[in-house]
Amino acid sequence: MSQKRDYYEILGISKSADEGEIKKAYRKMALKYHPDKNPGDKEAEDKFKEAAEAYEVLSDSNKRARYDQFGHAGMNGGGGFGGGGMNMDDIFSQFGDVFGGAFGGFGGSRGGGSRVVKGTNLRVKMKLTLEEIAEGVKKKIKVNKLVNAEGVTTKTCNTCNGTGRVTRMAQTFLGNMQTQTTCPTCQGSGKVIDQKPSDSDANGLKRKEEVIEIDIPAGVEEGMQLSVTGKGNAGPFNGVPGDLIVVIEEIPHDSLRREGENLHYDAYINFADAVLGESVEIPTVNGKAKIKVEPGTQSGKMLRLRGKGLPQLQGYGTGDLFVHINVWTPTKINKEEKELLEKLKNSENFQPKLDGSEKGFFQRVKDMFQ
Repeated sequence: MSQKRDYYEILGISKSADEGEIKKAYRKMALKYHPDKNPGDKEAEDKFKEAAEAYEVLSDSNKRARYDQFGHAGMNGGGGFGGGGMNMDDIFSQFGDVFGGAFGGFGGSRGGGSRVVKGTNLRVKMKLTLEEIAEGVKKKIKVNKLVNAEGVTTKTCNTCNGTGRVTRMAQTFLGNMQTQTTCPTCQGSGKVIDQKPSDSDANGLKRKEEVIEIDIPAGVEEGMQLSVTGKGNAGPFNGVPGDLIVVIEEIPHDSLRREGENLHYDAYINFADAVLGESVEIPTVNGKAKIKVEPGTQSGKMLRLRGKGLPQLQGYGTGDLFVHINVWTPTKINKEEKELLEKLKNSENFQPKLDGSEKGFFQRVKDMFQ
């Protein structure tokens, strides 16, 4: 699937749907396109994976919030189920509880036996400069993660006899009730460790440093989380690896302030330039630009440079750069400068000129204290 569809559209729900509605919609889609009902139907299998990807995001409050704000770009790095990141067993192992006992195979692997165990997620922080955020960047980071150790052998779990589930009978006022739960010994895998290297843990995993390349899209923001599917800790017994969660941190820029996709810059000019006008060079996120300060510019005036801000994450435009003009007042002057200013200060052109609204404002303030 080259173009990802909207997750809400896939499940046929509104953006205000609650958790129950999301789960119900996913179950309906999954039952309709389940491979056991559509053997050999590639289109049905793709729709099944597509629905699982949508549910994987919308059923998680954090992922849903990122998706609502940033769209598919907020899910960057993984490709999701539909992108080939996980297979059918992965989907069943993660979302089996949604299906109950339908098809017999739901809830475990497709044959109704043991399930694939997923590894835990890893979380890292990534510092980015404003220039990197503006352009987008590929970063390589070292991650200390759990991997499957070599030389690990397994045997069938005696508690569940390899099924990954245990069945219990309970006496209720309705009679005997049979329940199935995930095996507490093997966590549903149907296997336990027989032999393992001494440097591995109880699940046959050990620590190893790995270099991972992460593609950061342009326009990301402070606190945003990107999910890189399958780059977290390994799943026990060659199970499904967890995800790598990348938390974005912005390195403050020396001159520019960010507000969403817009940037702000404080430009300081001297009194003479404010009176006579001048061309002023200012920094931008990817270079420099010149602005024209018109004669008679007042301190506090704001100039707008369109398209000189940051790109929006979805790629639907670029923000602006706002330049705030500040007239700098010297704190020390020599005798000659003081004499010159004394001559000028009584000139009519050097008297503050207030328009009607400003005069009215100051008169109202005056009246309040009389």
